Amino acid sequence: MEVLSLKDVWKIYKLGEVNVEAARGVNMSIKKGEFVAIMGPSGSGKSTIMHLIGCLDKPTKGSIYLSNEDVSNFSEDKLAKIRGKNIGFVFQTFNLIQSLNALENVSLPLMFQGVNTYEREKKAKELLELVGLGKRLKNKPSQMSGGERQRVAIARALVNDPEIILADEPTGNLDSKTGHDILEIFKNLHKTKKKTIILVTHDDNVAKNAQRIIRFMDGRIAE
Repeated sequence: MEVLSLKDVWKIYKLGEVNVEAARGVNMSIKKGEFVAIMGPSGSGKSTIMHLIGCLDKPTKGSIYLSNEDVSNFSEDKLAKIRGKNIGFVFQTFNLIQSLNALENVSLPLMFQGVNTYEREKKAKELLELVGLGKRLKNKPSQMSGGERQRVAIARALVNDPEIILADEPTGNLDSKTGHDILEIFKNLHKTKKKTIILVTHDDNVAKNAQRIIRFMDGRIAE
């Protein structure tokens, strides 16, 4: 079963008098439970595709289907709801709120879904234990290493039980050993939780952890 598909997707940006074709007729599909890496050098279009499949942007033309629903022309409000419920984001820069501890950072998305305090904290604690941070619940980001902060970000991405985890260069700010540990967490989530994981990277060593690699070049799929 396809959880995501793109049909002849174009994204054209206007820069003054010039049209920049960042995505050029992309066709791709990802099945439920797949672990896929999207690869390409800077300027290849991989970041544009990430924004489109993450419902952070809309295509200029073409269609994007999430669980067989065409989201290409959804309003910003509808896209925000999909992002909140269906997609868990993990970013290179962690994007944690500095004034909140690990438990509060992870439980925050549940507050926006109207979940009560007890259930929020229970779920957040379970996920922090899952990523090996059961003893760091009350620590703020400034009291954690880069690897620990990325573990918090992964737990937060999981908290709404999303269909897709979208990870953008998740090891980019980490040393090689810590990066390896983070990739092991993704592989474990894929194996034990059957999560659909889309990993965006420029690094072959990171991409080879996925089941399948989709390479981009000049706004198109290269192979």
